[in-house]
Parts: sequence; structure tokens; C-alpha cells
Amino acid sequence: MRKRPRVTRARLRELLHYDPETGEFRWLERVTKWIEPGDLAGSVDDQGYRRITIKGRHYRAHHLAWFYMKGKWCSQVIDHRDGDPSNNRWANLRSATRLQNSVNKRLYRNNACGLKGVCRAGSAWCAAIYKKRRRVHLGYFPTPQEAHAAYAKAARKLFGEFARTE
Repeated sequence: MRKRPRVTRARLRELLHYDPETGEFRWLERVTKWIEPGDLAGSVDDQGYRRITIKGRHYRAHHLAWFYMKGKWCSQVIDHRDGDPSNNRWANLRSATRLQNSVNKRLYRNNACGLKGVCRAGSAWCAAIYKKRRRVHLGYFPTPQEAHAAYAKAARKLFGEFARTE
């Protein structure tokens, strides 16, 4: 089955209004009998991203926001600065590589100590970070806070503005 062609910028602007301050898309035209002009466009998927369907093709709202504002599709990944996939405010979106996007992940839910880059090692606390798919040991520390400080310093040095330390 052939994929439907992408929406043009002109058609996107005819169909939807994007508010860069709120990150919301609102319909300008009636495209189905259920959608009224002014209605919030799309729905949130199971990963937390807002998806909008135009002429049978599904788009993530942050991709449409990029296209709406820049006039071209992003050639890389679009990263949400705050890590919230439903926050599509223009100030929250930035172009990133896959690596930059992956280091901007939040703390995993199953993290036992509650601090990124830290794990228990006997009576001490170990700090480690991944660089180029390899685990880099940062040292053992007497408290989890000291281990986390070492992780945060290394993350900022390696990943700059994309480093998420919490």
C-alpha cells in the first residue's frame, strides 16, 4: 500500500491554526461531521504524543508545529526540552540528533534510589554514565547525592544543553 503524500504547508495553514504560546492546534475548517472549527485538533496516544490525522495520514503534533513554523520538515529528531511529549509549545521544541534526544530522557520509574546515574554498590554509591554505548564508571561515593553530583557534572560536560540530570 502506497503512503499518502504529506500535507503542504499552505494546506496545513488552511486547515489548522497553531498557537506557539500554548502549543495547541485548532481546526479552522470542518473536516468531518464530528469536528467543528475551533475544536482542539488530534488526540493523545499511549506514549503521550498528540496525533493529528489529515486526509488519512497521521502526524505527531510536534512535527506539524515544526513544519508550520519553519516551512520545512525537520531532517532530524524533534526533542521536547522538558521531556513532556504533549507539550508542543514552540519554545519547548528543538532539533536534535538521536543521541541528543536519548540523553534527554527522564529518570526511569524502576530506579531504586531516585537519582539518575546512581546505584547502590555494597555500602557505597556508584556513579556511571553511558558514552557511545559504553558504561563509564565515575567512581564510588559515600552518599547518593555525591554520586549524583558526579553524574550531573559528567552529563553536562558530555551532552551540554541536552543533559537531563533529574
